[in-house]
Amino acid sequence: MTSEGVAYERRSAAPVIAPVRPRKLAKVPFVELAEGRLQGVVSSGSDVERVYVSSITSGDHGLSCNTNNNRPCGGLGGGTYACNHLRALADAAVAQYGLDRVSRYLKATLPDDSDNLWAGLHTTTAPNRAAEVFSGFLRHLAYLEVPPTSDPLPELHWFPAAGAVR
Repeated sequence: MTSEGVAYERRSAAPVIAPVRPRKLAKVPFVELAEGRLQGVVSSGSDVERVYVSSITSGDHGLSCNTNNNRPCGGLGGGTYACNHLRALADAAVAQYGLDRVSRYLKATLPDDSDNLWAGLHTTTAPNRAAEVFSGFLRHLAYLEVPPTSDPLPELHWFPAAGAVR
């Protein structure tokens, strides 16, 4: 093991992985691949007080989209036709993580030479997970109010360091 590897494991800060492409945070302020879903928060185009909590499940490609007040999205066509919020979420995820990583996570088989994530999804209806996703978003927002420091954050002590050897 290199001396850098040992030093890295002793640091309290993790490196930030740069996005594949820049993305507009105002439209999709939160996107993540977690808990077996591509999930995130998408701003409403018509109401600054409303956001949509959207997700696509890995494997069965279940679609879910609800407001932050837990009302169903009117554009989600029976759970099998993606609304604009889900499309914006998928575009932000591809910009953030890259098409290969997102399609692998969702277990989507894309046609050869396709750069369209939706071409590999066979969508279905998913259970509503808006409360879980929105709670995660609010938890992440709370870290914006923590003063910058290199000291460890006790609630993140369990977070594994990238590249750690087990």
